[in-house]
Amino acid sequence: MEQYKIDFINFMVESDVLKFGEFTLKSGRKSPFFMNAGAYVTGSQLRRLGQFYAQAIHEHYGDDFDVLFGPAYKGIPLSVATSIAFSEMYGKEIRYCSNRKEVKDHGDTGILLGSKIKDGDKVVIIEDVTTSGKSIEETFPIIKAQGDVEIKGLMVSLNRMERGLSTNASALDEIQQKYGFAANAIVSMEDVVECLYNKECQGRVIIDDKLKEAIDAYYDEYGVK
Repeated sequence: MEQYKIDFINFMVESDVLKFGEFTLKSGRKSPFFMNAGAYVTGSQLRRLGQFYAQAIHEHYGDDFDVLFGPAYKGIPLSVATSIAFSEMYGKEIRYCSNRKEVKDHGDTGILLGSKIKDGDKVVIIEDVTTSGKSIEETFPIIKAQGDVEIKGLMVSLNRMERGLSTNASALDEIQQKYGFAANAIVSMEDVVECLYNKECQGRVIIDDKLKEAIDAYYDEYGVK
């Protein structure tokens, strides 16, 4: 596993973003782990988060794109932090763009926040985590309505590796099959387990045998077949 992935997993734990225990998801599933990107709240955390995203995006998509689109609301700080990091790390100016939940009818009007998207633009979508792919159903038509735009791919921080909305494929695979663009994550839950199982992080073992059994049972029921 690449060092930046190990560093990112440790960073998620340190930031109290990736938690383990018993959680009820929006889907109603009982999960032994939960990721909350809203827990990145300090300047140093957002700076590091943008760097991790920038490295993963550069690895998968290079720098031949123009706009980072972060769906409201959590995607807004992600797109801003990552475009700053991309400029610092790779010397490429990427514009950031997000959508508004409500169309603004005065001042800076319209549904978009930040840069406008225009004909010929190449766009990378950036999100925190995709469990079912539902957010892309809302995001995709907004981007495509802006003109002759190419979506190069989606980048999320964590691939939960669960079945998507309508098939036994993962949500990220479903997105790729349905919309025709690549979908990748900085790390997967498989990476997380490999990195943390019976190994110390922050002075303690995060995933012990009991938690590993709970994670395995969860994937037996909800994981990608």
